[in-house]
Amino acid sequence: MNAPSNDLTAMLDPADELLIDAEAGSLPPPQPTPVSGAADRFLLGASLVLIAFNLRPVFSSASALLPEIRSELGLTALGASLLTTLPVVCLGAFSPLAPRLAQRFGSERTLLGVLLLLALGTALRGFSSVPLLFIGTALAGACIAVGNVLLPGLVKRDFATRTALMTGFYTMALCAGAASAAGLTLPLEHALGGSLAGALAIWALPALAVGLIWLPHVLRSSGYARRNGTDVKGLWRDRLAWQVTLFMGLQSALAYCVFGWLVPILRERGLDGVTAGVIVSLSVMVQAASCLVVPHIAVRGRDQRLINASLCGVAVVALLGLLFAPLSTVWLWALLQGIGQGGLIAAAMTTIVLRSRDPDVAAHLSGMAQCVGYLLAAIGPLIVGLIRGWTGSFSWCALLFVALGLAAAINGWKAGRPLEVHVRGIGKAS
Repeated sequence: MNAPSNDLTAMLDPADELLIDAEAGSLPPPQPTPVSGAADRFLLGASLVLIAFNLRPVFSSASALLPEIRSELGLTALGASLLTTLPVVCLGAFSPLAPRLAQRFGSERTLLGVLLLLALGTALRGFSSVPLLFIGTALAGACIAVGNVLLPGLVKRDFATRTALMTGFYTMALCAGAASAAGLTLPLEHALGGSLAGALAIWALPALAVGLIWLPHVLRSSGYARRNGTDVKGLWRDRLAWQVTLFMGLQSALAYCVFGWLVPILRERGLDGVTAGVIVSLSVMVQAASCLVVPHIAVRGRDQRLINASLCGVAVVALLGLLFAPLSTVWLWALLQGIGQGGLIAAAMTTIVLRSRDPDVAAHLSGMAQCVGYLLAAIGPLIVGLIRGWTGSFSWCALLFVALGLAAAINGWKAGRPLEVHVRGIGKAS
Protein backbone atom coordinates (compact mmCIF):
# COMPACT_ATOMS: atom_id res chain seq x y z
CA MET A 1 0.00 0.00 0.00
CA ASN A 2 1.41 3.36 -1.02
CA ALA A 3 1.04 6.87 0.27
CA PRO A 4 -1.28 9.00 -1.84
CA SER A 5 0.30 10.80 -4.74
CA ASN A 6 0.51 14.59 -4.69
CA ASP A 7 -1.65 14.93 -7.78
CA LEU A 8 -4.67 13.23 -6.23
CA THR A 9 -6.62 16.46 -6.08
CA ALA A 10 -5.88 17.04 -9.72
CA MET A 11 -7.04 13.55 -10.53
CA LEU A 12 -10.64 14.48 -9.83
CA ASP A 13 -12.79 16.69 -7.70
CA PRO A 14 -14.44 14.40 -5.11
CA ALA A 15 -17.61 16.45 -5.31
CA ASP A 16 -17.73 15.81 -9.03
CA GLU A 17 -16.98 12.13 -8.52
CA LEU A 18 -19.50 11.47 -5.77
CA LEU A 19 -20.81 8.51 -7.73
CA ILE A 20 -18.09 6.53 -9.49
CA ASP A 21 -18.91 4.68 -12.68
CA ALA A 22 -18.30 1.06 -11.74
CA GLU A 23 -15.99 -0.71 -14.18
CA ALA A 24 -15.57 2.55 -16.07
CA GLY A 25 -12.22 1.29 -17.28
CA SER A 26 -14.13 -1.16 -19.45
CA LEU A 27 -16.33 1.53 -20.96
CA PRO A 28 -15.57 3.58 -24.09
CA PRO A 29 -13.72 6.89 -23.94
CA PRO A 30 -15.90 9.95 -23.37
CA GLN A 31 -17.55 11.00 -26.63
CA PRO A 32 -20.35 13.44 -25.81
CA THR A 33 -23.44 13.06 -27.91
CA PRO A 34 -23.94 16.24 -29.93
CA VAL A 35 -26.94 18.38 -28.97
CA SER A 36 -28.19 21.15 -31.19
CA GLY A 37 -29.18 23.79 -28.66
CA ALA A 38 -29.94 24.83 -25.12
CA ALA A 39 -33.38 23.22 -25.22
CA ASP A 40 -31.94 19.85 -26.29
CA ARG A 41 -29.24 20.05 -23.61
CA PHE A 42 -31.85 20.84 -20.98
CA LEU A 43 -33.97 17.91 -22.14
CA LEU A 44 -30.93 15.61 -22.03
CA GLY A 45 -30.07 16.69 -18.49
CA ALA A 46 -33.66 16.42 -17.35
CA SER A 47 -33.88 12.92 -18.86
CA LEU A 48 -30.82 11.73 -16.95
CA VAL A 49 -32.22 13.13 -13.70
CA LEU A 50 -35.60 11.48 -14.35
CA ILE A 51 -33.89 8.16 -15.06
CA ALA A 52 -32.13 8.45 -11.70
CA PHE A 53 -35.50 9.09 -10.02
CA ASN A 54 -36.71 5.68 -11.23
CA LEU A 55 -33.78 3.70 -9.78
CA ARG A 56 -35.12 3.53 -6.19
CA PRO A 57 -38.95 3.30 -5.98
CA VAL A 58 -38.87 -0.52 -6.27
CA PHE A 59 -37.17 -0.70 -2.87
CA SER A 60 -39.32 1.64 -0.80
CA SER A 61 -42.70 1.03 -2.46
CA ALA A 62 -42.70 -2.63 -1.40
CA SER A 63 -41.49 -1.67 2.06
CA ALA A 64 -44.37 0.77 2.54
CA LEU A 65 -46.92 -1.98 1.81
CA LEU A 66 -45.10 -4.93 3.37
CA PRO A 67 -47.79 -5.67 6.02
CA GLU A 68 -50.48 -5.59 3.31
CA ILE A 69 -48.36 -7.78 1.00
CA ARG A 70 -47.93 -10.37 3.73
CA SER A 71 -51.62 -10.32 4.61
CA GLU A 72 -53.07 -10.36 1.08
CA LEU A 73 -50.58 -12.74 -0.56
CA GLY A 74 -49.96 -14.95 2.47
CA LEU A 75 -46.25 -14.22 2.48
CA THR A 76 -44.29 -15.77 5.35
CA ALA A 77 -41.68 -13.93 7.41
CA LEU A 78 -38.98 -15.63 5.34
CA GLY A 79 -40.76 -14.63 2.14
CA ALA A 80 -40.94 -11.02 3.27
CA SER A 81 -37.24 -11.10 4.12
CA LEU A 82 -36.37 -12.49 0.70
CA LEU A 83 -38.56 -9.88 -1.01
CA THR A 84 -36.68 -7.00 0.63
CA THR A 85 -33.33 -8.69 0.03
CA LEU A 86 -33.78 -9.82 -3.59
CA PRO A 87 -33.30 -6.45 -5.34
CA VAL A 88 -30.17 -5.73 -3.28
CA VAL A 89 -28.71 -9.09 -4.32
CA CYS A 90 -29.44 -8.17 -7.92
CA LEU A 91 -27.51 -4.91 -7.52
CA GLY A 92 -24.36 -6.87 -6.79
CA ALA A 93 -24.99 -9.78 -9.13
CA PHE A 94 -25.86 -7.83 -12.27
CA SER A 95 -23.69 -4.71 -12.03
CA PRO A 96 -20.74 -6.47 -13.79
CA LEU A 97 -22.96 -6.96 -16.85
CA ALA A 98 -23.37 -3.23 -17.42
CA PRO A 99 -20.01 -2.57 -19.11
CA ARG A 100 -20.49 -5.56 -21.43
CA LEU A 101 -23.96 -4.37 -22.43
CA ALA A 102 -22.64 -0.86 -23.03
CA GLN A 103 -19.81 -2.21 -25.18
CA ARG A 104 -22.25 -4.28 -27.23
CA PHE A 105 -25.20 -1.91 -27.63
CA GLY A 106 -24.02 1.52 -26.46
CA SER A 107 -24.90 3.21 -23.16
CA GLU A 108 -27.93 5.07 -24.55
CA ARG A 109 -29.56 1.98 -26.01
CA THR A 110 -28.78 -0.03 -22.89
CA LEU A 111 -30.40 2.60 -20.68
CA LEU A 112 -33.50 2.57 -22.88
CA GLY A 113 -33.71 -1.19 -22.40
CA VAL A 114 -33.21 -0.71 -18.67
CA LEU A 115 -36.16 1.69 -18.48
CA LEU A 116 -38.50 -0.53 -20.49
CA LEU A 117 -37.60 -3.70 -18.60
CA LEU A 118 -37.76 -1.83 -15.30
CA ALA A 119 -41.30 -0.77 -16.17
CA LEU A 120 -42.13 -4.39 -17.06
CA GLY A 121 -40.65 -5.77 -13.85
CA THR A 122 -42.43 -3.17 -11.74
CA ALA A 123 -45.73 -3.87 -13.49
CA LEU A 124 -45.39 -7.62 -12.91
CA ARG A 125 -45.62 -6.95 -9.17
CA GLY A 126 -49.22 -5.87 -9.72
CA PHE A 127 -50.67 -9.26 -10.69
CA SER A 128 -51.38 -10.45 -7.12
CA SER A 129 -49.16 -13.46 -7.68
CA VAL A 130 -46.27 -14.39 -5.39
CA PRO A 131 -44.14 -15.87 -8.24
CA LEU A 132 -44.68 -12.78 -10.42
CA LEU A 133 -43.98 -10.53 -7.43
CA PHE A 134 -40.55 -12.10 -7.03
CA ILE A 135 -39.85 -12.34 -10.78
CA GLY A 136 -40.80 -8.70 -11.27
CA THR A 137 -38.71 -7.60 -8.29
CA ALA A 138 -35.68 -9.52 -9.57
CA LEU A 139 -36.06 -8.10 -13.08
CA ALA A 140 -36.38 -4.58 -11.71
CA GLY A 141 -33.35 -5.10 -9.44
CA ALA A 142 -31.24 -6.29 -12.37
CA CYS A 143 -32.23 -3.23 -14.40
CA ILE A 144 -31.43 -0.90 -11.52
CA ALA A 145 -28.00 -2.53 -11.17
CA VAL A 146 -27.19 -1.75 -14.81
CA GLY A 147 -28.59 1.77 -14.53
CA ASN A 148 -26.53 2.42 -11.39
CA VAL A 149 -23.36 1.73 -13.34
CA LEU A 150 -24.11 3.49 -16.62
CA LEU A 151 -25.93 6.64 -15.58
CA PRO A 152 -23.10 8.42 -13.71
CA GLY A 153 -20.81 7.84 -16.69
CA LEU A 154 -23.30 9.54 -19.03
CA VAL A 155 -23.65 12.43 -16.60
CA LYS A 156 -19.88 12.93 -16.56
CA ARG A 157 -19.57 12.40 -20.32
CA ASP A 158 -22.29 14.73 -21.57
CA PHE A 159 -21.92 17.41 -18.90
CA ALA A 160 -18.16 17.57 -18.47
CA THR A 161 -18.25 21.27 -17.52
CA ARG A 162 -21.24 20.90 -15.19
CA THR A 163 -20.44 17.59 -13.54
CA ALA A 164 -20.76 18.81 -9.95
CA LEU A 165 -24.15 20.39 -10.63
CA MET A 166 -25.46 17.36 -12.51
CA THR A 167 -24.08 14.95 -9.91
CA GLY A 168 -25.96 16.90 -7.27
CA PHE A 169 -29.20 16.70 -9.25
CA TYR A 170 -28.58 13.01 -9.93
CA THR A 171 -28.01 12.22 -6.25
CA MET A 172 -31.05 14.18 -5.15
CA ALA A 173 -33.18 12.42 -7.79
CA LEU A 174 -32.13 9.02 -6.43
CA CYS A 175 -33.20 10.08 -2.95
CA ALA A 176 -36.36 11.74 -4.24
CA GLY A 177 -37.40 8.52 -5.96
CA ALA A 178 -36.96 6.51 -2.79
CA ALA A 179 -38.67 9.19 -0.69
CA SER A 180 -41.62 9.53 -3.08
CA ALA A 181 -42.28 5.80 -3.12
CA ALA A 182 -42.02 5.59 0.68
CA GLY A 183 -44.38 8.49 1.23
CA LEU A 184 -46.89 8.10 -1.61
CA THR A 185 -47.39 4.35 -2.07
CA LEU A 186 -49.84 3.91 0.80
CA PRO A 187 -51.88 7.02 -0.11
CA LEU A 188 -51.97 5.73 -3.70
CA GLU A 189 -53.31 2.41 -2.46
CA HIS A 190 -56.09 4.26 -0.62
CA ALA A 191 -56.81 6.39 -3.71
CA LEU A 192 -57.04 3.23 -5.83
CA GLY A 193 -59.72 1.78 -3.55
CA GLY A 194 -57.38 -0.35 -1.47
CA SER A 195 -55.77 -2.02 -4.49
CA LEU A 196 -52.42 -3.44 -3.39
CA ALA A 197 -51.67 -4.57 -6.93
CA GLY A 198 -52.35 -1.14 -8.36
CA ALA A 199 -50.19 0.64 -5.77
CA LEU A 200 -47.24 -1.66 -6.56
CA ALA A 201 -47.66 -1.55 -10.33
CA ILE A 202 -48.28 2.17 -10.67
CA TRP A 203 -44.55 2.87 -10.23
CA ALA A 204 -44.05 1.33 -13.68
CA LEU A 205 -45.65 4.44 -15.25
CA PRO A 206 -42.83 6.89 -14.43
CA ALA A 207 -40.22 4.48 -15.83
CA LEU A 208 -42.26 3.98 -19.01
CA ALA A 209 -42.80 7.73 -19.40
CA VAL A 210 -39.10 8.48 -19.02
CA GLY A 211 -38.34 5.73 -21.53
CA LEU A 212 -40.48 7.57 -24.09
CA ILE A 213 -38.72 10.85 -23.27
CA TRP A 214 -35.32 9.14 -23.62
CA LEU A 215 -36.16 7.48 -26.97
CA PRO A 216 -35.47 10.53 -29.21
CA HIS A 217 -32.02 10.92 -27.66
CA VAL A 218 -31.30 7.24 -28.36
CA LEU A 219 -32.34 7.67 -31.97
CA ARG A 220 -30.00 10.66 -32.33
CA SER A 221 -27.01 8.83 -30.85
CA SER A 222 -24.83 6.88 -33.26
CA GLY A 223 -22.23 4.16 -33.12
CA TYR A 224 -21.56 1.37 -30.70
CA ALA A 225 -19.17 1.50 -27.80
CA ARG A 226 -15.65 0.22 -28.15
CA ARG A 227 -13.49 -1.30 -25.48
CA ASN A 228 -10.64 0.99 -24.47
CA GLY A 229 -9.78 0.34 -20.86
CA THR A 230 -6.98 -0.72 -18.59
CA ASP A 231 -6.45 -3.98 -16.78
CA VAL A 232 -5.72 -3.55 -13.07
CA LYS A 233 -3.92 -6.50 -11.44
CA GLY A 234 -3.73 -7.44 -7.77
CA LEU A 235 -6.68 -5.38 -6.55
CA TRP A 236 -8.60 -8.35 -5.19
CA ARG A 237 -5.58 -9.42 -3.10
CA ASP A 238 -5.04 -6.00 -1.55
CA ARG A 239 -6.00 -5.63 2.12
CA LEU A 240 -6.90 -1.96 1.84
CA ALA A 241 -9.13 -2.68 -1.15
CA TRP A 242 -11.05 -5.20 0.94
CA GLN A 243 -11.37 -2.72 3.81
CA VAL A 244 -12.85 -0.17 1.40
CA THR A 245 -15.16 -2.85 0.00
CA LEU A 246 -16.32 -3.99 3.44
CA PHE A 247 -16.92 -0.38 4.49
CA MET A 248 -19.03 0.10 1.37
CA GLY A 249 -20.96 -3.13 1.89
CA LEU A 250 -21.61 -2.79 5.61
CA GLN A 251 -22.85 0.78 5.41
CA SER A 252 -25.02 -0.29 2.47
CA ALA A 253 -26.47 -3.06 4.64
CA LEU A 254 -27.61 -0.41 7.11
CA ALA A 255 -29.03 1.69 4.27
CA TYR A 256 -31.09 -1.15 2.82
CA CYS A 257 -32.37 -2.10 6.27
CA VAL A 258 -33.81 1.42 6.31
CA PHE A 259 -35.21 1.16 2.77
CA GLY A 260 -36.67 -2.28 3.37
CA TRP A 261 -37.87 -2.23 6.96
CA LEU A 262 -38.08 1.21 8.56
CA VAL A 263 -41.70 1.76 7.52
CA PRO A 264 -42.81 -1.62 8.99
CA ILE A 265 -40.78 -0.88 12.13
CA LEU A 266 -42.52 2.46 12.65
CA ARG A 267 -45.93 0.97 11.87
CA GLU A 268 -45.37 -1.77 14.43
CA ARG A 269 -44.52 0.90 16.98
CA GLY A 270 -47.99 2.40 16.51
CA LEU A 271 -47.70 4.96 13.73
CA ASP A 272 -50.18 4.82 10.88
CA GLY A 273 -48.82 3.81 7.50
CA VAL A 274 -49.03 7.25 5.90
CA THR A 275 -47.16 8.95 8.74
CA ALA A 276 -44.50 6.22 8.79
CA GLY A 277 -44.01 6.66 5.04
CA VAL A 278 -43.67 10.44 5.38
CA ILE A 279 -41.09 10.03 8.14
CA VAL A 280 -38.99 7.70 6.00
CA SER A 281 -39.37 10.10 3.05
CA LEU A 282 -38.02 12.92 5.21
CA SER A 283 -35.06 10.79 6.32
CA VAL A 284 -34.21 9.84 2.74
CA MET A 285 -34.38 13.44 1.52
CA VAL A 286 -32.04 14.51 4.32
CA GLN A 287 -29.67 11.81 3.01
CA ALA A 288 -29.50 13.75 -0.26
CA ALA A 289 -28.36 16.92 1.48
CA SER A 290 -25.84 15.00 3.57
CA CYS A 291 -24.49 13.33 0.42
CA LEU A 292 -23.64 16.74 -1.01
CA VAL A 293 -21.92 18.11 2.11
CA VAL A 294 -19.85 15.21 3.43
CA PRO A 295 -17.36 14.83 0.52
CA HIS A 296 -16.31 18.47 0.88
CA ILE A 297 -15.62 17.90 4.58
CA ALA A 298 -13.92 14.53 4.07
CA VAL A 299 -11.29 15.75 1.61
CA ARG A 300 -10.17 18.62 3.81
CA GLY A 301 -8.61 16.40 6.47
CA ARG A 302 -5.38 14.44 6.32
CA ASP A 303 -7.42 11.25 6.39
CA GLN A 304 -11.04 10.18 6.74
CA ARG A 305 -10.84 7.82 9.71
CA LEU A 306 -12.71 10.01 12.17
CA ILE A 307 -15.51 11.07 9.84
CA ASN A 308 -16.07 7.49 8.59
CA ALA A 309 -16.32 6.08 12.11
CA SER A 310 -18.35 9.02 13.45
CA LEU A 311 -20.96 8.72 10.73
CA CYS A 312 -21.37 5.02 11.55
CA GLY A 313 -22.07 5.99 15.15
CA VAL A 314 -24.60 8.65 14.16
CA ALA A 315 -26.49 6.29 11.83
CA VAL A 316 -26.67 3.47 14.40
CA VAL A 317 -27.65 5.70 17.34
CA ALA A 318 -30.42 7.19 15.21
CA LEU A 319 -31.69 3.72 14.27
CA LEU A 320 -31.78 2.78 17.95
CA GLY A 321 -33.74 5.96 18.62
CA LEU A 322 -36.23 5.00 15.93
CA LEU A 323 -36.56 1.58 17.56
CA PHE A 324 -36.88 2.58 21.21
CA ALA A 325 -37.18 6.34 21.79
CA PRO A 326 -40.60 7.93 22.51
CA LEU A 327 -42.67 8.38 19.36
CA SER A 328 -42.82 12.11 20.05
CA THR A 329 -39.11 12.28 19.14
CA VAL A 330 -39.26 10.09 16.04
CA TRP A 331 -38.95 13.03 13.62
CA LEU A 332 -35.69 14.09 15.25
CA TRP A 333 -34.25 10.59 15.01
CA ALA A 334 -35.34 10.37 11.36
CA LEU A 335 -33.46 13.59 10.59
CA LEU A 336 -30.39 12.33 12.41
CA GLN A 337 -30.54 9.00 10.62
CA GLY A 338 -30.72 10.76 7.27
CA ILE A 339 -27.63 12.82 8.13
CA GLY A 340 -25.68 9.75 9.24
CA GLN A 341 -26.77 7.38 6.47
CA GLY A 342 -26.48 9.90 3.67
CA GLY A 343 -23.08 10.90 4.97
CA LEU A 344 -21.99 7.27 5.02
CA ILE A 345 -22.97 6.72 1.39
CA ALA A 346 -21.00 9.78 0.33
CA ALA A 347 -18.05 8.90 2.59
CA ALA A 348 -17.84 5.39 1.13
CA MET A 349 -17.84 6.73 -2.43
CA THR A 350 -15.28 9.40 -1.57
CA THR A 351 -13.06 6.82 0.13
CA ILE A 352 -12.99 4.83 -3.11
CA VAL A 353 -11.63 7.87 -4.92
CA LEU A 354 -9.08 8.86 -2.29
CA ARG A 355 -7.63 5.37 -1.93
CA SER A 356 -6.97 5.19 -5.70
CA ARG A 357 -3.98 6.68 -7.46
CA ASP A 358 -5.74 7.41 -10.75
CA PRO A 359 -9.23 7.22 -12.29
CA ASP A 360 -8.65 3.74 -13.77
CA VAL A 361 -7.85 2.27 -10.37
CA ALA A 362 -10.82 4.17 -8.88
CA ALA A 363 -13.11 2.65 -11.50
CA HIS A 364 -11.95 -0.92 -10.84
CA LEU A 365 -12.05 -0.42 -7.06
CA SER A 366 -15.58 0.94 -7.43
CA GLY A 367 -16.58 -2.14 -9.42
CA MET A 368 -15.19 -4.41 -6.71
CA ALA A 369 -16.82 -2.40 -3.92
CA GLN A 370 -20.21 -2.32 -5.62
CA CYS A 371 -20.29 -5.96 -6.70
CA VAL A 372 -19.14 -7.46 -3.38
CA GLY A 373 -20.60 -4.63 -1.30
CA TYR A 374 -24.15 -5.00 -2.56
CA LEU A 375 -24.06 -8.77 -2.15
CA LEU A 376 -22.92 -8.23 1.42
CA ALA A 377 -25.53 -5.50 1.91
CA ALA A 378 -28.29 -7.96 1.03
CA ILE A 379 -27.64 -9.80 4.29
CA GLY A 380 -28.90 -6.84 6.34
CA PRO A 381 -32.57 -6.72 5.30
CA LEU A 382 -32.69 -10.52 5.15
CA ILE A 383 -31.63 -10.86 8.79
CA VAL A 384 -34.02 -8.10 9.90
CA GLY A 385 -36.92 -10.07 8.46
CA LEU A 386 -35.72 -13.31 10.00
CA ILE A 387 -35.35 -11.67 13.41
CA ARG A 388 -38.88 -10.30 13.15
CA GLY A 389 -40.19 -13.75 12.23
CA TRP A 390 -38.30 -15.58 14.98
CA THR A 391 -38.96 -13.16 17.85
CA GLY A 392 -42.23 -11.50 16.81
CA SER A 393 -40.64 -8.09 17.31
CA PHE A 394 -38.15 -5.74 15.69
CA SER A 395 -36.49 -4.93 19.04
CA TRP A 396 -33.76 -7.54 18.69
CA CYS A 397 -32.73 -5.91 15.41
CA ALA A 398 -30.90 -3.43 17.60
CA LEU A 399 -28.14 -6.03 18.03
CA LEU A 400 -27.85 -6.38 14.24
CA PHE A 401 -27.68 -2.60 13.74
CA VAL A 402 -24.98 -2.26 16.38
CA ALA A 403 -22.98 -5.15 14.89
CA LEU A 404 -23.22 -3.74 11.35
CA GLY A 405 -22.35 -0.25 12.55
CA LEU A 406 -19.37 -1.45 14.58
CA ALA A 407 -18.01 -3.53 11.71
CA ALA A 408 -18.55 -0.62 9.28
CA ALA A 409 -16.78 1.75 11.69
CA ILE A 410 -13.76 -0.57 12.04
CA ASN A 411 -13.40 -0.99 8.28
CA GLY A 412 -14.18 2.68 7.69
CA TRP A 413 -11.42 3.63 10.14
CA LYS A 414 -8.92 1.40 8.34
CA ALA A 415 -10.13 2.47 4.89
CA GLY A 416 -9.81 6.12 5.92
CA ARG A 417 -6.04 5.98 6.40
CA PRO A 418 -3.99 8.15 3.99
CA LEU A 419 -2.86 5.20 1.85
CA GLU A 420 -3.54 3.90 -1.63
CA VAL A 421 -4.48 0.43 -2.79
CA HIS A 422 -1.55 -1.50 -4.21
CA VAL A 423 -2.03 -2.77 -7.74
CA ARG A 424 0.40 -4.38 -10.16
CA GLY A 425 0.68 -5.12 -13.85
CA ILE A 426 -1.44 -2.24 -15.14
CA GLY A 427 -1.77 -2.34 -18.90
CA LYS A 428 -4.23 -2.04 -21.73
CA ALA A 429 -7.06 -4.50 -21.57
CA SER A 430 -7.54 -6.72 -24.55
